[in-house]
Amino acid sequence: MSRRSEKNILEDSVKAQVGKAIGRIPAGVFILTAHHEDRRLGMLASWVQQVSFDPPMISVAVAKGRPIMPLISESRQFGLCQLPQGEKIITRKFAAGIDPNEDPFLGFEMIHDTATHSPILAHVMSYIECEVTCHVDVEGDHDLFVGTIRGGKFLQGEPWVHLREDGFKY
Repeated sequence: MSRRSEKNILEDSVKAQVGKAIGRIPAGVFILTAHHEDRRLGMLASWVQQVSFDPPMISVAVAKGRPIMPLISESRQFGLCQLPQGEKIITRKFAAGIDPNEDPFLGFEMIHDTATHSPILAHVMSYIECEVTCHVDVEGDHDLFVGTIRGGKFLQGEPWVHLREDGFKY
């Protein structure tokens, strides 16, 4: 039986229960940022996880085809701005589809002179800047970027933790 067929059998028999279980895996709410040459982009991200103490590393999953992927791949850097509980203005901006030709950071106060010069929003709970260590195509609908932390700072607030009703939907 092919791998694809096995997946379909699993989906048909247990999808609803598995979806509820996966959806209850807690996730933070972040703005993933990247820049390359004169372009800056950001997107809402929640699949972020620490993967190493020494050196300190984190991973972030990004849906295939997202406009930010080439910027991360070409610059070999990304930033993560962790949103505080209940943050609405930044969330609204980055949850909506952003024109890849638009600079989504215009109108927001930014933090400058950071380790990687990644776009970092000022009104967030914390931020982390990373150098890409590994880019993995996991043969699913998302790719995984693993980054070594080069800078960051806790600013204020409590983390926004997100739970989903269905682990097969955002």
